[in-house]
Amino acid sequence: MSIVKIEKDKVVQFTYKMTDSENNTLEDSTDGMPMAYLHGHNGLLAGLEKAMQGHLAGDQFEVTLAPEEAYGLMQDNQQQKIPMKHLQGAKKWKKGMVGVVHTEQGNKRVTVIKPGKFMVLVDFNHPFAGKTLIFAVTVANVREATGEEIAHGHAHGEGGHHH
Repeated sequence: MSIVKIEKDKVVQFTYKMTDSENNTLEDSTDGMPMAYLHGHNGLLAGLEKAMQGHLAGDQFEVTLAPEEAYGLMQDNQQQKIPMKHLQGAKKWKKGMVGVVHTEQGNKRVTVIKPGKFMVLVDFNHPFAGKTLIFAVTVANVREATGEEIAHGHAHGEGGHHH
């Protein structure tokens, strides 16, 4: 079995723990099935994908991403009142909760600023915008991508995309 290095058109399976600069855990996939992506096809945050380059299965590493390499800086004028019925993810909403709104650009994660009876004020900035993120990554597997995966631009199968 040959050793496959992470580079363009390789399928990578990995787990990660993402924390903020205050060491608060924001996401943790270490107990679950590894996530899969097709390297070099913008399937990950740009800074994380860049840090993956050259690693091998079994590698463990940590990378710190500034907001510009992750979910961007907080942008002003991203608050909007929307009808409560368009906010998906919970029955009862409180300030700080994250929900999903379907827009013309697809589903967007929003943060509730002020819930009302019929309208809700939300922030369209990504919930992790403006945050420095630290990823502790374990590379579970690296393999050659199939022609179909390259044509589709994403990994198929376990931990990847299912059609």
